[in-house]
Amino acid sequence: MPNAKVLESKKAVVETLTGKIKEASSVVFVDYKGITVAQDTALRKQFRDAGVEYTVVKNTLTNFATKELGYDFSGILNGTTSMASTTGDPIAPARIVCEFAKKNKLPLAIKGGIVEGSVLSADQLNGFGELPSKDALVAQVLGTFLAPISSLAFVLDQIRIQKDGGAPAEAAEA
Repeated sequence: MPNAKVLESKKAVVETLTGKIKEASSVVFVDYKGITVAQDTALRKQFRDAGVEYTVVKNTLTNFATKELGYDFSGILNGTTSMASTTGDPIAPARIVCEFAKKNKLPLAIKGGIVEGSVLSADQLNGFGELPSKDALVAQVLGTFLAPISSLAFVLDQIRIQKDGGAPAEAAEA
């Protein structure tokens, strides 16, 4: 039986993990076996730049924290496990892990996770890894809205040029 001091410190860790998981828009559990220190440092920098918190976690304590929130990850929380969580872009952790593994040809693997309160499998999260960032998706949507407006403006300008006798807008004003 562990002493009271050790037990209290473990309870504090579980409380902290529970809070992080509860507040996060997404949490991804990653098997980091086979990654070098230099690669881990580069991966951590990418996570930091994207506003993602990345920590190595103890499986048993993480399992207690997830069960406290109503999730069951006992099947995947084994071996080497790290947790990437964010309160921002929900697909950022999965996308960064997938891109980093592909770019560096690493055995880095997503085990599973939670996105917006839903438990997702490794395959589903790997699919998120193929998506562009939230900002890129918003830019694409706005671009599709802008294209018809730009075309209309061009057509109207061409009609104006024809009516003015072919003079460009600068020459017509002079």
